[in-house]
Amino acid sequence: MKVEFWFDFASSYSYPAAMSVEHMAKRQNLDIAWRPFLLGAIFNKQGWQDSPFNLHPAKGAYMWRDLERVCRESGLSFTRPSQFPRNGLLAARVASAFATAPWLADFIRAVFTANFADDLDISSPSVIARCLEMSGEDSVAIIKAANSPATKSLLREQTELAYQKGIFGAPSFLVGKELFWGNDRLTSALSWAVNQGN
Repeated sequence: MKVEFWFDFASSYSYPAAMSVEHMAKRQNLDIAWRPFLLGAIFNKQGWQDSPFNLHPAKGAYMWRDLERVCRESGLSFTRPSQFPRNGLLAARVASAFATAPWLADFIRAVFTANFADDLDISSPSVIARCLEMSGEDSVAIIKAANSPATKSLLREQTELAYQKGIFGAPSFLVGKELFWGNDRLTSALSWAVNQGN
C-alpha cells in the first residue's frame, strides 16, 4: 500500500512530517510517494495572497509555539525562519523532476532542515546545490534539469492535480481517495493504509 505525501518546502508543519514519514511508513511496510506542490498557488485559488499564519497573527503565534513543541517532542532541531514563507520553487522542481530517485528523501529532508533548523534561504540555488551534494549528487546537472521547461510544466501540473484532489493545505496524505490533512494526522493516514491493505 502506498501513501502519497503532499508537501510544500515552505510549509511549517510539513517539516516534522517530512522528517518522520518515511521511517514511520517503513515500520508498517508502507511505501511513500513524495508529492511536492506549490501551496501558494492553492492559497491563491482560495483568495489568499499570503500564508494564513501571516494573515491571522494570533494563529501564526500559536503555530510557531506549537511547532517548537512538536519539534522538541520529535527530537528535531528548530530555528524559526527569519523569512516566512520562503520560496521553495527550485527545491520543488528538483523533487518533481526526480520523484523516483533513490536520493530524493535525503534531499527533501536536507532542504527542510536548511529552512527550519538552519534558517537558510532555500530559494538560493547555492543552498539547494549544497542539499544535493549532501545527498551525494551532481548539483549542476540536477539543477539544470530542474529548470527545464518540461520540469516547470510538471510542477504546475502536479500543483493543479493537488487542487483537483481537494488538497487545501500541507502536509496532506492521500491513501487512495482518502485525504488526511496535517502533521497530526500522519499516524491516522498510515493506520488507514495498513487497514486498507489487509
